[in-house]
Amino acid sequence: MHISPDFLRRVAKVAAAETLPRFRAQGAVDNKEAGGFDPVTEADQQAELAIRRLINTEFPEHGILGEEHGSENLTSRHVWVIDPIDGTRAFISGLPVWGTLVGLTVDADAVAGMMSQPFTGELFYADGSGSHYDGPGGARRLSARKTVNLADAISFTTTPALFKGDMRQRYNSFEGKVRLARYGTDCYAFAMLAAGCVDIVMDPGLKPYDIVALIPIIEQAGGVVTTFDGGPAENGGDILAAATPQLHEAAMAALRG
Repeated sequence: MHISPDFLRRVAKVAAAETLPRFRAQGAVDNKEAGGFDPVTEADQQAELAIRRLINTEFPEHGILGEEHGSENLTSRHVWVIDPIDGTRAFISGLPVWGTLVGLTVDADAVAGMMSQPFTGELFYADGSGSHYDGPGGARRLSARKTVNLADAISFTTTPALFKGDMRQRYNSFEGKVRLARYGTDCYAFAMLAAGCVDIVMDPGLKPYDIVALIPIIEQAGGVVTTFDGGPAENGGDILAAATPQLHEAAMAALRG
């Protein structure tokens, strides 16, 4: 299914109208998790409402699954999946590596999506015809690197602390096999994989709204994204993305130990 890039740009614009004025503004931060810290801001909540209004106007028969405001019409073949600010911890820390994620599934398959970083003026999107970039340096088509060996790969994860139990030891072993391991940046790392800047991104425990928008951006740039065991990524879980099928297989094998 082809989605108009202009519609995705409109989504990015209405979200940015809510997020940018609140970025680095020291606004209130609420915590959604008793016994832990899962931050949510007014920017998250208002940006999602703005996105939902636009989708409801343009595609009233489509369903919506959002991080902040729940679900509607999930029996539709077409469901939009929204994370208004992926990387809220970065947002409240003043770091411009958060992004607005909006993806479309058709019959549970992610077919289109966007990641917007309005502070840097960047939009990464997949519309069914390919994976694309708008921003500084001009518009261009995105293409993942051709890396096939772990020893040549740049790898990202949000933090090794997310790997629990014996999985942490397997992650530590994996990290020793790659050229460079870096941490943080949430959705931005996945966008950089599609852009040909990094080779592997892995994050355990993702929700659908953390990854659905990014799946088509990566796949339509030539990359591969699945769960750690090779299953579909649309439902979230432990997610592994790689620049090539060969590198993805190597990374899965290394994680298995």
